[in-house]
Amino acid sequence: MALVVLAIINVSVGYVVCRWDMTDDKRYSISEATKMLLQELDEPIGVTLLLDGELNSGFVRLKKATEEMVDELGIYAGEGLQILPATEELTKQFTPTVIHERTHKGQTAQTTVYPYAVVSYKGKSAAVQLLKNQRGLRGEENLNHSIENLEYAFVDAIRSLTQTRVEKIAFLEGHGELDERYVYDLTQALAQYYQVDRGVLGLQTGVLDAYKVVIIADPQTAFSETDKYILDQYLMQGGSILWVVNGVQFSDDYLSTQGMTPIVALDLNINDMLFRYGVRVNHGLVQDLQCMPVPVDVSQDASQPNWQPMPWTYAPMLLTSQASPITRNVAQVSATMASAVDMVGGEDGLKKEVLLATSSASKLTGVPAKVDLSLGVDDEQSFAYAFIPVAVSVEGSFPSLYAHQMPPEELELHAPLLKQSKVTKQIVVAAGSTIRNEWQQGNPLPLGYDRYTQMQMGNRDFMVNAVLYLADDQGWMQLRQKTFTLRLINDQRARQARVQAQVVSIAIPLAMLALVGGVVILVRRKKYEIKR
Repeated sequence: MALVVLAIINVSVGYVVCRWDMTDDKRYSISEATKMLLQELDEPIGVTLLLDGELNSGFVRLKKATEEMVDELGIYAGEGLQILPATEELTKQFTPTVIHERTHKGQTAQTTVYPYAVVSYKGKSAAVQLLKNQRGLRGEENLNHSIENLEYAFVDAIRSLTQTRVEKIAFLEGHGELDERYVYDLTQALAQYYQVDRGVLGLQTGVLDAYKVVIIADPQTAFSETDKYILDQYLMQGGSILWVVNGVQFSDDYLSTQGMTPIVALDLNINDMLFRYGVRVNHGLVQDLQCMPVPVDVSQDASQPNWQPMPWTYAPMLLTSQASPITRNVAQVSATMASAVDMVGGEDGLKKEVLLATSSASKLTGVPAKVDLSLGVDDEQSFAYAFIPVAVSVEGSFPSLYAHQMPPEELELHAPLLKQSKVTKQIVVAAGSTIRNEWQQGNPLPLGYDRYTQMQMGNRDFMVNAVLYLADDQGWMQLRQKTFTLRLINDQRARQARVQAQVVSIAIPLAMLALVGGVVILVRRKKYEIKR
């Protein structure tokens, strides 16, 4: 009878998913939204793990965490999950990561790894980048952030393969915004998720209603009241806007040829609009001692230039907030001629969050001014400001700018005026350069890549995440806020503990041995003295 009961229990367990995550940070649990997505799959999903071979301890940990995540996803996949073997042809499609390590003999060993996985579904495939390498962090921290991001990375790939309806986003034109060349890399990245359009606003309201997000990429001329009304009512309908705007105006050509440029305030005629929405872009510049270098000719002979990289405080390396899913685990963002963003109207009920900020050694410079590449930092004491906001997100129900104003006469109204918006989101970035990719020898460079230092900054990840966040109605971006506690060894405490351990394990036993030995000797002496 007992055997029958055990057999029934054994068979039943095969049909029941029953798992308990006993970890404090729930590292072996996935979200309910992920489970629902997986359960809706009507065909098996395939996963190919390329991270293999002779791996160091860090990459072994990443591989193990990835395998555990794939195993967890497979439990909830509606039609199952298959582990597919990696092929040489598939591996060649990816750029490897080269690891340089010192062996126990003091020699340098070089290992090539492919920190990627490939998810396939219904004949389509999507790559998953397993390793997030954020500049300035220790290797253990980068690995930990990569492990934190695993669920989002796999879910993002699965969603891209399973979506049946393609949402639309749009780049706005008509105000001197960056043309397609200079947002090429970002457009290609966003095209994996959305249909990306471009166009001017015209004279009809509702022209933007079909778009999830509108991107305003570094405009140079003022917005008309007609344009502002269309944007305002688009926002009232629940649309989202990514504002990437400058607070100042300058000449890139003049700066590159003359080594200097005058700086004046840039009036885009949107200050009243943004102020109504809870933010303000200042007409000034931020400077930061934590900045990108620029090549400067330091030679005295014009016929033989001597280009040397010099720190340029007008090109700050902006810090990314770890509290927001948009910027969590994103590398620093490079900018040029950035301005500060103020959050205003504290009683408006809007949720405001700083996304990008300067370092703890920065300052504000008013305009008009002249910026000269050849001038270095002469007074570091003046960099007394800390963490000046350069990009913020604003979420909530926004009041209309035209709640108490008449609409422009030339507009063709297709809907009545809305005075209060649905709950929606906006992001304001006061640095047009953050969205611009450069070109070299007729080829576009990745957004955020610096050709002089050959560093890849976090601009692309930031902009893609910003659009994904603005278009996200189901909270998928919240998966990026998953946090694992990294319990790293404190070297100083380890040394102290070592000394304590040595005292406990060596000195105390020796002292006790000496004490016991002394007592034994005294007892023996006393015993033999009595016998005498």
